[in-house]
Amino acid sequence: MITIYHNPMWSKSRKSVEILNNQKIKFKIIEYTKQGITENELVNISKKLNLRFKDFIRTKDQNAKDLNLENDTEVLNAIINHPKIMERPIVIYKEKAIIARPAELLYDFISNL
Repeated sequence: MITIYHNPMWSKSRKSVEILNNQKIKFKIIEYTKQGITENELVNISKKLNLRFKDFIRTKDQNAKDLNLENDTEVLNAIINHPKIMERPIVIYKEKAIIARPAELLYDFISNL
């Protein structure tokens, strides 16, 4: 089953949910800004995206800029404590993941499932 790390406040995240629904794909939503996100989840996301933590934060976000993050540990802790700085949506299926920005990237992702 697909998992989507979703923030309903953002249009790209809502569009990704819409695409999955329209394609009749079963998925689980994790509203990480409400539920929080764990270190273990972030490590798994990082591996599946094949990106370092700093590569999937919203670097243009003022909150991320204000944190002045220097290393992986600081970035990891910042995402845990300020989940809104994480790029979204992140869509995961088994050992693969993408940052669905733009949401239309999902079409290729789901065609290869």
